[in-house]
Amino acid sequence: MEKLKSLNVLFLTNIPSPYRVDFFNEFGKYCSLTVTFEGKKATDRDEKWQADNVYNFKAVYLKGIRVSNDKFLCFDIIKVLNKKWDAIIIGGYSTPTSILAIEYLKLKKQKFFIEADGGFIGNDNWIKYKIKKHLISAASWWLSSGNETTKYLVYYGAKKEKCFWYPFTSIKEEDLENAAKLKQIDKSKLKRKLCIKEDIVLLAVGRFIKLKAYDVLMKSTKELPKNIGIYIVGGEPPKEYKKLKTLYQLNNLHFVEFKTKNELAYYYAIADIFIHPTRSDVWGLVINEAMTFGLPIITTEKCIAGLELVDNKNGAIIPVDDVESLKKAINNILNSNIAEKGNISFKRIKQYTIENMALMHSKIFKNIFRKGN
Repeated sequence: MEKLKSLNVLFLTNIPSPYRVDFFNEFGKYCSLTVTFEGKKATDRDEKWQADNVYNFKAVYLKGIRVSNDKFLCFDIIKVLNKKWDAIIIGGYSTPTSILAIEYLKLKKQKFFIEADGGFIGNDNWIKYKIKKHLISAASWWLSSGNETTKYLVYYGAKKEKCFWYPFTSIKEEDLENAAKLKQIDKSKLKRKLCIKEDIVLLAVGRFIKLKAYDVLMKSTKELPKNIGIYIVGGEPPKEYKKLKTLYQLNNLHFVEFKTKNELAYYYAIADIFIHPTRSDVWGLVINEAMTFGLPIITTEKCIAGLELVDNKNGAIIPVDDVESLKKAINNILNSNIAEKGNISFKRIKQYTIENMALMHSKIFKNIFRKGN
């Protein structure tokens, strides 16, 4: 693949999340890349969730006012935009800084990309719809994580022929290799290491917030045999979940504190089914991670990753907040060929690597800037 080192690229994003830094380091191999960060970290993340090792791109930390956990207003973005760039990518359009950037670039009549990890068409009122359309339609090209995201972008003003797909992920090629090695280890040995006694493990990973819908998972699993363990990895659970555990006598339900990527790999390796009962996820990277370990997936119709990567061949897509549908999906997979479904998950996720994500960006740029699209 021809590299575009002469291409001077600016990428705007909010915070240096680990998977984003991995991507920037990889994409920086193909071009001269500068990335602006609105802030250094979000306030709602565990301290262990952090990014470092910037080596293939220039990182610029803007100064600004925090308006939410991971959104900032940084007026000095204007100074950065005034430098000479061959390409500008705005990673998302909804932060005050990105809105300011879009309006400024539009005023200058300068072409730019908007990159979207996901998105659901909402029941917007007229004003909200017009604002979204005003911002999204201002771009010249759009980078989309899949069919559902493209539908979203087009609904709000993007041109379908100018939307380009890329595989959105947090997984590196070495993660696929490490997952394969872990899967070769006797599962009983890994279970002893993690003090897991149940024969079958249902795994969920994510913060203990309402959007993740772990209350639905708890209600759906209360009648399962006690040799089936339910493990939710995400930190300290709220009092509400502790009360539900007692109420439903879920002695086989285990709340696990936050784990680093390396620690979490062991839980994926011993799991039999991965469940992500989210009420809304514009992507859901835990789906990618679980599929890397060859797991069948159960998630909802409000998870973009699920809609792109999951069907009845490797899991199930269920309605949001539907206890009975989740219960049925779990039982169906338990009574099926779990290994076969898991193998399909693994085959589908193999192209979703950081390396391929960067390569696809490079191909898109080559197509546009070499052919003058």
